[in-house]
Amino acid sequence: MATVTAAAPRPAAPGLLGRPAVRKLAVLAVVAAILVPLAHARWSSGSWPAALTVDVSGPLTDTSTWIIDNRDSHPLFLYFFGHISNAVVLAVRGVYLVLLAAGWAGVTAAAALVAWRVAGWRLAAGTGAAFLACGFLGMWVPTTQTLALMVVAVLASVVVGALLGLAAGLSDRAEKVLRPVLDTMQVLPAFAYLLPVVLVFGIGVPAAVLATVVYAAPPMARLTALGLRGADKEVLEAVESLGATARQRLLTARIPLARKELLLGLNQTIMMALSMAVIASVIGAGGLGDRVYQALASVDVGAALAAGIPIVLLAVVLDRVTGAAGETLGEEPHPHGRRLWLVALAGTVAVAVAGRLAGRLDWPDAWVLNIAEPVNRAVDWMTAHLYSGVPVVGGTADWAGHFTTWVLDPVRDGLQGLPWWAVLLIVAALAWLIGTWRTALTAVLAMAAIGVLGVWKPSLDTLSQVLAAVAVTLVIGFATGVAAARSDRLERLLRPVLDVFQTMPQFVYLIPVVALFGVGRAPAVAAAVVYALPAVVRITTQGLRQVDPAALESARSLGATPGQQLRQVQLPLARSALLLAVNQGVVLVLAVVIIGGLVGGGALGYDVVFGLAQGDLATGLVAGAAIVCLGLMLDRVTQPTERRARKGA
Repeated sequence: MATVTAAAPRPAAPGLLGRPAVRKLAVLAVVAAILVPLAHARWSSGSWPAALTVDVSGPLTDTSTWIIDNRDSHPLFLYFFGHISNAVVLAVRGVYLVLLAAGWAGVTAAAALVAWRVAGWRLAAGTGAAFLACGFLGMWVPTTQTLALMVVAVLASVVVGALLGLAAGLSDRAEKVLRPVLDTMQVLPAFAYLLPVVLVFGIGVPAAVLATVVYAAPPMARLTALGLRGADKEVLEAVESLGATARQRLLTARIPLARKELLLGLNQTIMMALSMAVIASVIGAGGLGDRVYQALASVDVGAALAAGIPIVLLAVVLDRVTGAAGETLGEEPHPHGRRLWLVALAGTVAVAVAGRLAGRLDWPDAWVLNIAEPVNRAVDWMTAHLYSGVPVVGGTADWAGHFTTWVLDPVRDGLQGLPWWAVLLIVAALAWLIGTWRTALTAVLAMAAIGVLGVWKPSLDTLSQVLAAVAVTLVIGFATGVAAARSDRLERLLRPVLDVFQTMPQFVYLIPVVALFGVGRAPAVAAAVVYALPAVVRITTQGLRQVDPAALESARSLGATPGQQLRQVQLPLARSALLLAVNQGVVLVLAVVIIGGLVGGGALGYDVVFGLAQGDLATGLVAGAAIVCLGLMLDRVTQPTERRARKGA
């Protein structure tokens, strides 16, 4: 009996090691005990060892010099890139001339009639009001310039994305090859690839269109591949049993079955292309983006808002129209659908002709409302009364200074003060705990690549800003999402606000935060929080609302309070949605923190902006590659693998 009593406690240690997380940490501890002393003996420096860096500035500078020297004479530029450039210019000019010929009345009528045929009179009225608002704000000509650029860029993005999606959807090998390419295209900051595009095509519309295609094509490619791979196998087998060829199966079965994914891809491509409108203005795109960029340069909040509102309106209208078209797919066509389309077309032509005969092609100057002056007066008042000297709470400049001193500086100094091997171990532990050893290896290699590129300290500076912004975003976003999930009224009130915040160009956020917080890292973090917050709120709300009602009813029947239902039922069951919210928050924060280099954010964002401004391919691309690695690492440590997610569920 005594023997049994003495032996009973002994299985405790194996039970602890039986937990997957403990086993993973134990393995990492053993690996660290072996490798860390060796690394410390070989490279005693706490920062990334200079012996492990590779200088790529020489080859990149040579490449940049060769492109500049041969851009006007080499056959590759004369007979390939030159023809692409000319085709883009002719296409954009042709669309712009058509819009000018239709006039403001014809374009507005065409947009409203298309919305009417797709989604009904309410969306048609909203669409017409949105286009009229562009005119009232004095932005009709820039709006038509942006529309012309958008039409060509979206068409090219859809074609390129659909072709890549076809390859990835029909071939496993192509899908494996394209996945990292599409990841890089989406994570690489726009400023980083603007530079090589400008080197090849020069400043102007061709470079802007092609940069937009690179940015906007991946969603179309991903969703096309998803739709093709998710086609009903029974339908495909039935078509194949009828003797259809591979091409016939694709055209008659796979593509029709993937219509909803294809339309969603079009929707996302449009939204991504519009978000590039401002960034592309840096390289001569013109239109609304150029107005926003010029306002940023002069810190003119009113002018920026006047140009930013039409971009938001266009994004909301296009989102609603394409979304409504997706919902009506598969429904029985209207018995008089073709006749109604002809009526709509005839009405559009009649309005355009009437405008031309009346000499009203251009928006009348007398109808323009100047909102820039009152907005700037309001901003001046806020700056004068909120920037500093506010009793008790202090001004926004004080808040920015305290946030920098108490949060950003300690986090940055703490990360940069860690030995490089400690950073890699922390990354490995986080990635392995949430995923598999492959996840951990990918994250560690991505972080190590940053050191090899020689931008270790700037990357940790950027990482500190991202971590601080993500923390603030998640606290506010989760709290707001929980409140919206519990209240239908609050969700309805938040929906238009979130729509505006999600579609507002990233640059526009920088102007009011600079006016309120000054220049530095704090305004960059504030702009990133505002930009990432809508996605976190939406995903959190949707995840909590999709929790099984039966589970909530069971908790209520057992006497659980609303707080207990949230903590013990809703949050655990919505775990995958909450992790997705974290992941999306990280990605969106990283995108704006980089643009924060324009307002004193420093670190990698400054290097990317400096590389574009000075034509320094080496500095810009190295910083861009480091951002890609940083984004890849953050993705791996915040998004569990499917297998791990299923176990957690």
